[in-house]
Amino acid sequence: MNRHIEFDRLHNFRDLGGYRTVDGRAVAWQTLYRADSLGKLQGADWERFLGLGIGTVIDLRYPWEIEVKGRVPEAERFHYVNLSIEHRPYDQASIDPALDPWRYLADRFAEVTEDGADEIRQVLEHIAEAPGPVVYHCTSGKDRTGLISALVLTLLGVSRQDILADFALTELATARLVVDWHTANPDRELRWPGYGRAPAVIMEMVLEDLETRHGSVHGYLKDRVGLSDTTADRLRARLLTDGIG
Repeated sequence: MNRHIEFDRLHNFRDLGGYRTVDGRAVAWQTLYRADSLGKLQGADWERFLGLGIGTVIDLRYPWEIEVKGRVPEAERFHYVNLSIEHRPYDQASIDPALDPWRYLADRFAEVTEDGADEIRQVLEHIAEAPGPVVYHCTSGKDRTGLISALVLTLLGVSRQDILADFALTELATARLVVDWHTANPDRELRWPGYGRAPAVIMEMVLEDLETRHGSVHGYLKDRVGLSDTTADRLRARLLTDGIG
């Protein structure tokens, strides 16, 4: 099956299905999706989105981002929740080019994992309890969405190699994300050459940082996020299949 789902205006919409787990199972297809901003949906894109049968939309953006860019159309059609996991906004376009870009971003992820622990728990609970297909998204489908993806795949028992590779798939959307930024900001300079990038090394550092601070990613989810064993078990029951990935 196709992991990348093509839209005209969305650039980073993907199915998390198909990844194998260490115990030989696989993540179910057409059950959990990750995406860039659903506020861009219209026309044929909207019809294509509705055809996926998604019932729950989890918006990871700040409320002020939603106010400016819009939320999923006809939000009342879905179980729509806004859980902003990031609490310290920053402008990636203005990052100092002299900084180590990947360490800088990994440090911003670290802030999210600590500041947004309560919201992260709620996101995982919504995914575990949803009755049908779920999509979660931020603006570019890169950082906040990438973090949730890495945590979910870790809970499911997907290998570290595949988790990092999933994060890096955003690199296929980078060029279009940069074009969108220039279109939306014609009077600004894009100072940081790493804008829209998602090399695997960033998520590798993020997960290693969690292991340093909490012993393991599972330790972080249990002790800092407060994820219950029941929710973790429901997540695995809902998203894993014994079929071929």
